[in-house]
Amino acid sequence: MTGGQRLSGQNEPDHTAVRVALWRALHVQADAPPHVLDDEIGLELADPGQGWRDRGDMTMPGISGVRASIVARARFVEDLVAERADAGLAQYVILGAGLDTFAQRRPELASRLRVFEVDQPGTQAWKRQRLAELGYGVPAWLTLVPVDFEAGDSWPERLNAAGFDPRKPTVVASTGVSMYLTHEANTATLRQAAALAPGSVFATTFLLPLDMLDPDERRVQEFSMRNAATSGTPFISLYSPDEMRQAALEAGFTKAVHISPDDLAARYFADRHDGLRLPRAEHILLAEV
Repeated sequence: MTGGQRLSGQNEPDHTAVRVALWRALHVQADAPPHVLDDEIGLELADPGQGWRDRGDMTMPGISGVRASIVARARFVEDLVAERADAGLAQYVILGAGLDTFAQRRPELASRLRVFEVDQPGTQAWKRQRLAELGYGVPAWLTLVPVDFEAGDSWPERLNAAGFDPRKPTVVASTGVSMYLTHEANTATLRQAAALAPGSVFATTFLLPLDMLDPDERRVQEFSMRNAATSGTPFISLYSPDEMRQAALEAGFTKAVHISPDDLAARYFADRHDGLRLPRAEHILLAEV
């Protein structure tokens, strides 16, 4: 999931999904090249109007680190998809896809796969309309899968009904979501992903507990948590790396690897000279079936 799993019930994206898209565009517009991820298509989809860069969520304390995390996790997942596609994997599932633009930005890779975007029905209807309005459309290898999470829909069942092949290895990504869900809901997602075909891999992000952050980053995180709570999307679940790895193994994965901000920094930020740095708050779990 990429931050778009929560929805007001209208045919429009949730503000968390829009925020992620704008942060990705802000990286292109405000940070020096080379860009970790080049994505302004999400900005096209959101169409936020003039002055969007002056919004409070674009200028809040620690914003450069936030957008660094956003683009690093997206780049990591897309590199993973490319690596697994080269090895023969043919399916990619994005849980809570929101305004994800992988299919539009990287059609040369996406067209080699069956790509399934899973999100709330209202978000899917809105996105389908925006893709048509902007001339992208929905190609045959891309499937938008509406799942009403709040009504208790099963995303694996909806996927299978939409043409997903449960016998084939798959990359499943769920980013920017675990903190909004209960521990029970996160555990259920891990179990469902662990039941996929052997060779499948699940990538998800998680946030550290506040007591694992240094004072400056803790203040930024507390600010983000207050904003999220005010917006009606409070942070519910925070995990240490050991807790998340253990949860994945108990859910049935055979291997669970912790990807730290230091790992991502070494991959994507080592040669930067503009001061753009990853904060310590967000980490990645990579679990294999």
